[in-house]
Amino acid sequence: MPAPDLVARLRAAGCVFAEEEAEVLRSAAASAEELEEMTLRRIAGEPLEYVVGRVEFDGGPVALEPGVFVPRQRTAYLVELAAPRLAAGDLVLDLCCGSGALGLALARRVPGLVVHASDVDPVAVVCAARNLAAVGGSAAVGDLDSAVPGTLRGTVAVIVANVPYVPTAAVALMPPESRDHEPRGTVDGGPDGLDLLRRVAALAPAWLRPGGALLSEISLDQAPLATRAFEAAGLMAEVHHDDEREATVISGVVG
Repeated sequence: MPAPDLVARLRAAGCVFAEEEAEVLRSAAASAEELEEMTLRRIAGEPLEYVVGRVEFDGGPVALEPGVFVPRQRTAYLVELAAPRLAAGDLVLDLCCGSGALGLALARRVPGLVVHASDVDPVAVVCAARNLAAVGGSAAVGDLDSAVPGTLRGTVAVIVANVPYVPTAAVALMPPESRDHEPRGTVDGGPDGLDLLRRVAALAPAWLRPGGALLSEISLDQAPLATRAFEAAGLMAEVHHDDEREATVISGVVG
């Protein structure tokens, strides 16, 4: 059990799950000095995932670096929807990959996948490459599909794209942990939150094989606009929602 004084310090700093966080900090620290350093960082408001350098996502660890988008637990719903579409040997593109958490989670669920990931942020790509190396995947710096080899066009089974989808005006309302520590470009999706999603939908049909699918997380109130964007790109759209996790995913299939 975590030391009571550590729990009390975290709780006083506003950590809602102080006992759980104390246990994570204690297990990650190699010494009392390192535990104190980590504790001070967390009390100062740095996300726990940055402090310990990892996050548990979809049942496995994902390495993280400060400044890389922290995968949300609700996003595992997207993984659950994508995995049944895949088999060993299939090709997956993880666009706007951040840490590479989506591609990594899919490869853990379906061994033998070929995963290519990309992101505009070099720091994120270094993190993603480290995570994906464990499953034979790769990551490259590029704007959406610009870093993907052109020879893969028409062969992709699934594109996952956890694009930023928070409307610009709503970014200021986000929790300080995200607002103050994650790069704005990882959350700000433009005026209605769907700027990047529209771009991904437009490019997806050229990369997907017949019957291939694009999946992306959105908010429930964005579903009508997102559906129109997918249909305008020639994708057969479907909205999926999980009430328990308050997670919404849109999928689009190439006919």
